[in-house]
Amino acid sequence: MFHVNENYQKLPGSYLFSTIAKKVNAYQEANPDKNIIRLGIGDVTQPLAPAIIEAMHKAVDEMGHAETFHGYAPDLGYEFLRKAIAENDYAARGCEVAADEIFVSDGAKSDSGNIQEIFGQDNKIAVCDPVYPVYVDSNVMAGRTGTYDPKTEMWSNVIYMPCTKENNFVPEFPKENPDIIYLCLPNNPTGTTITKDQLQEWVNYANKIGAVIIYDGAYEAYISEDNVAHSIYECEGARTCAIELKSFSKNAGFTGVRLGYAVVPKDLKCGDVSLHQMWARRHGTKFNGAPYIVQRAGEAVYSEAGKAQLKEQVAYYMKNAAAIKGGLQDAGFEVFGGVNAPYIWLKTPDQMTSWEFFDYLLEKANVVGTPGSGFGPSGEGYFRLTAFGTYENTLAALELSLIHISEPTRH
Repeated sequence: MFHVNENYQKLPGSYLFSTIAKKVNAYQEANPDKNIIRLGIGDVTQPLAPAIIEAMHKAVDEMGHAETFHGYAPDLGYEFLRKAIAENDYAARGCEVAADEIFVSDGAKSDSGNIQEIFGQDNKIAVCDPVYPVYVDSNVMAGRTGTYDPKTEMWSNVIYMPCTKENNFVPEFPKENPDIIYLCLPNNPTGTTITKDQLQEWVNYANKIGAVIIYDGAYEAYISEDNVAHSIYECEGARTCAIELKSFSKNAGFTGVRLGYAVVPKDLKCGDVSLHQMWARRHGTKFNGAPYIVQRAGEAVYSEAGKAQLKEQVAYYMKNAAAIKGGLQDAGFEVFGGVNAPYIWLKTPDQMTSWEFFDYLLEKANVVGTPGSGFGPSGEGYFRLTAFGTYENTLAALELSLIHISEPTRH
């Protein structure tokens, strides 16, 4: 008789965004005349930039001729893309990252879930609270998190680093030393971040205690302040303690195209064991490479035309963020984020729970956001709104939301 992975049975409920989708679909079926504005899941709405479309068309044409046809991609990714990444994302910022330290994938979500496979089961992880659910859930599936307490909504073997208004949403060094530290900066879901000097302290801490940092830089393109690092490798000593994950989804609109990469420096070792070699073995065994057409699209991101066009797209979404944040602040609400990230972290009115506010906003204003409690216990009482909608829908959602969320606060 076969057996299942019992760790999957420990996961409470369904994945956060699956739960939201079910609730929204049920409401839409019951109210087919309602126009729902979705500011929940972090999916983009602007079309792919012309430079990217042009590169994809050219690559498609190449696939139609025997002389230029491409089959399986190289394990690490095509050299043309890895070189473009190394030159533009790292060398241009003074970071030491070689092209053969870059592993091209189908997105940061896959990498953030899979990277834990190269670590021992007895490693203890530390996560910011609130946090992107994939970090914890993937470690639950691996049997690394202990038991779940439904009252506290915490796992017994996970170290939680609360990021709250009281500490300006900046994680503090935990009292217990972790083995693996997950940092997502700028942060999802709070939209906040830390300075380069603060990040350097985390690098120093990790090197001191022998921990590894899994650094998710998916929202790097939205950084607007000069004192915020665009890569952890801007920090001295990061090559011996950090793995960086990057995505093309938010900076280039690749949510439906799928492309990302992980950087695993050759200097990162556990004793004499190279994590670079381990990830190369895992990557080559379980992944057949992102499609040639998609990797050519990724290369176009770094062209002069691509850079200019994507700068406009980022500005478009950050205009939405400014509108949401400014409108809510003017109405007297507590809001955070929206400066270095396309997320707004809203304090729920009238002491509503996160899910109560979700239901209220959906039913009264037909606007969908994300309950903060879905990201961890410290997210309770907060609500995430994304700036990835169209500008018109963003303004409409803001107007409708302000009309209705102002009502309960007046009682």
